[in-house]
Amino acid sequence: MAKQNVAEQFVDILVRAGVQRLYGVVGDSLNPVVDAIRRTRGIDWIQVRHEETAAFAAGAEAQITGGLAACAGSCGPGNLHLINGLYDAHRSMAPVLALASHIPSGEIGLGYFQETHPDRLFQECSHYSELISSPKQMPRLLQTAIQHAVGRGGVSVVALPGDIASEPAPEKAVEHALVTSRPTVRPGDAEIDALVRLVDDADRVTLFCGSGTKGAHAEVMQFAERIKSPVGHALRGKEWIQYDNPYDVGMSGLLGYGAAYEATHECDLLILLGTDFPYNAFLPDDVKIVQVDVRPEHLGRRSKLDLAVWGDVRETLRCLIPRVRPKTDRRFLDKMLKKHADALEGVVRAYTRKVEKHRPIHPEYVASVLDEIADDDAVFTVDTGMCNVWAARYLTPNGRRRIIGSFSHGSMANALPQAIGAQFTDRRRQVVSMSGDGGFSMLMGDFLSLVQHDLPVKVVLFDNSSLGMVELEMLVAGLPSYGTTNLNPDFAAIARAAGAYGVRVEKPKDLAGALKDAFRHKGPALVDVVTDPNALSIPPKIKSEMVTGFALSASKIVLDGGVGRMLQMARSNLRNVPRP
Repeated sequence: MAKQNVAEQFVDILVRAGVQRLYGVVGDSLNPVVDAIRRTRGIDWIQVRHEETAAFAAGAEAQITGGLAACAGSCGPGNLHLINGLYDAHRSMAPVLALASHIPSGEIGLGYFQETHPDRLFQECSHYSELISSPKQMPRLLQTAIQHAVGRGGVSVVALPGDIASEPAPEKAVEHALVTSRPTVRPGDAEIDALVRLVDDADRVTLFCGSGTKGAHAEVMQFAERIKSPVGHALRGKEWIQYDNPYDVGMSGLLGYGAAYEATHECDLLILLGTDFPYNAFLPDDVKIVQVDVRPEHLGRRSKLDLAVWGDVRETLRCLIPRVRPKTDRRFLDKMLKKHADALEGVVRAYTRKVEKHRPIHPEYVASVLDEIADDDAVFTVDTGMCNVWAARYLTPNGRRRIIGSFSHGSMANALPQAIGAQFTDRRRQVVSMSGDGGFSMLMGDFLSLVQHDLPVKVVLFDNSSLGMVELEMLVAGLPSYGTTNLNPDFAAIARAAGAYGVRVEKPKDLAGALKDAFRHKGPALVDVVTDPNALSIPPKIKSEMVTGFALSASKIVLDGGVGRMLQMARSNLRNVPRP
């Protein structure tokens, strides 16, 4: 049997760790690894058009499967392109191994062509980032990188010079058992005792849930029923906690809706379950707060805590539920549920009725129809910006659907590449990319990857010819919009030219039929929906400084002769403004 080289050993270890694909763009420093993949069963090289796509795709695959995924970039500029997608994966706690191939080892530090220092560059977006400078470091260094990614949840980066990859692997190298899943963490008895006392002493308890409630839906519902608590959620908690939830009061934050804000501020004990919710301005500062999280570094970094509990949400609630006294007073819960229902009637559904003649099409209506037509187990990938708003307010989770986006990192152009990674996990499952025209056009080259790999991803393009969220931010800051307009082509025509199915929709009455036809198509498809650029998200709680910002923006636009646009905006958003 021929002796393995380092690249072949590297690939074998990836296969043993459960990696089935390596997303990337080929390059000379990667050639030994790509060739090893060509000759190895159980793993495929997935060619994309941009390394950023490779990292986003790997992150999405890891979020879908829960296992390790991998991506690669060639030396210098090639692996630099990975960094944005790796930041997103790391902040999403998605286990991803990134191979950053390197210049020849003897040239490192001498200003060689395409020289960078990837082991330094990726330190901030990884748990582990190291250089293999000798074959003797294999396989221990790679195994250590894998265990960091899986065990801590996030990214590990291995920098490998192309010449080292081609050298013989060390003989009698020690290969130890690989960690492929994370353990559960139970809080200490003292923390459980303290939490029981706080819950028993409180009259009004609210639960606010994040992505850490994955797998704990039943326990959260049981706990909420026992203590008669409203249950709100952050955006990353939506898919895990909103469905089959009779205690749901919606979402808080900049994209929020419903009564979650009131529920978190009018309680006397707020319990944060598995959330690193970043917007502390939306959290109360005059109620007792408990935070439960498996990542101890998350505890207390957003708000002052009365109790920090280090543990998995499910294990914590399993310890807690039998010990807390049942509450019988539903007045606070029922008050919040009524506020939530009223808010949904008056605000969230405002654009989904009587829209048959409205052109351009309301984006809320597009999201509402998409929600009705999509499969019950569909995977939605959502672009950052206004698509986040429409997904947060109109997509209905059910325990089988997945909603993936750049919810912590907030990158543009994430939806299409994440859809690639999601679709590779199951070609028969419906994957829908909710793309904005700004994000889609940024990495539009990888629409060609859908065609090349015959991936049946359906891209629903919210085409408002603007960077809508940026425009909103300018308005809130008291600035007239500037530099936010996109001159767009007919994206459906581009899709057809690329060899995919493409249709453009400009009339509301054509929307449902166009989506159904695209979903029935067996290959990749794009539905280019021309949407209203004046439909702006209004947070459920508007502070005085925000109102001032809008008023100032209005006056500036009027002075610049833009009164017509302000009138259109007022008409588009009148019903979305929360009433006192």
